[in-house]
Order: sequence, then structure tokens, then C-alpha cells
Amino acid sequence: MKEFNLTTKMRVFRWNELSDEQREVLSIAKEQTKRSYCPYSHFHVGAAAKLKNGEIVRGCNQENAAYPSGLCAERSALFAAGAQYPDQPVQKLAIACFTEDHFTNEPGSPCGACRQVMVETEHRYGEKMEVLLYGEDAIYVFESAADLLPLIFVSENLKG
Repeated sequence: MKEFNLTTKMRVFRWNELSDEQREVLSIAKEQTKRSYCPYSHFHVGAAAKLKNGEIVRGCNQENAAYPSGLCAERSALFAAGAQYPDQPVQKLAIACFTEDHFTNEPGSPCGACRQVMVETEHRYGEKMEVLLYGEDAIYVFESAADLLPLIFVSENLKG
């Protein structure tokens, strides 16, 4: 038997410690929470993907009465970016969550499906994507989406 420990590097920031570029993409993610359609959970999630060419593609969660038919904010932004700018790597992905009447104090964490899509996006372009998770009391910053999903599953895994 072998035993391994997996570690993840996460940096924790306050708003004023972020770069202008990080604040810009997080501000857009926060704005996007107002556009989410979430009549069932009332949990508004906004996302913003900054591409290598400088474009920022927006996304927000979209719920549906047939629950599996909805889509998370992260995937809506990343799929839109891939459709509109298929040759542009995503450099930053910012995510913000709003519930009741305020942004969450601690950052929300992407679901497993979103983490897989985030890793596939990095793998597709061969470049790391910085992930920023917004909370009123703390902002988590990951250098790569792979930091959120150890033991990633990518195309090489399909080749046996």
C-alpha cells in the first residue's frame, strides 16, 4: 500500500489587496448575480471569464423547474466564452454568490461539474486559469482550476 497527501494552494485576500484586473473581473461577477434566474433556490451566482484577448464573458446561474436542466454560472460563462471566442484561453474566472439580501460572507465553492469544466478549459488551451471566489470577508484565489480538482480527468485518461 502507498499513501499520498494531496495539497492545494489557496491565497486569501481582502478587496483592497487585489490587483485592479482582479477587482474588475470580480466586480463583473458580482453584477452578474443580479441577472441570474433562480426562483427555486434564491441563490444568485454570477461569473466573469477574462480571456487572453482582454474580452470579459459573463455568466450567471439559470434554474429550471426540471432541476437537471438548469446551468451554473461558471459553466454558462465558460461555454459562452468557448462558443464566442474558441481560440482564446481564459486567464481569470471570477465567481460571486448573493443570497437573501447580501453577498455571502465566505466565498461559494464551484460544484464538481463546474470544476470539471474549468479543468477541461485549462487543458483545452494548455494554460492555467486563475480562479477568484468572492466573499465579503475573504476572497480566495487559486492559481489554477486544477487546484480545485485534484486527480483531474482529461482527454489523456480516455486513451487507456
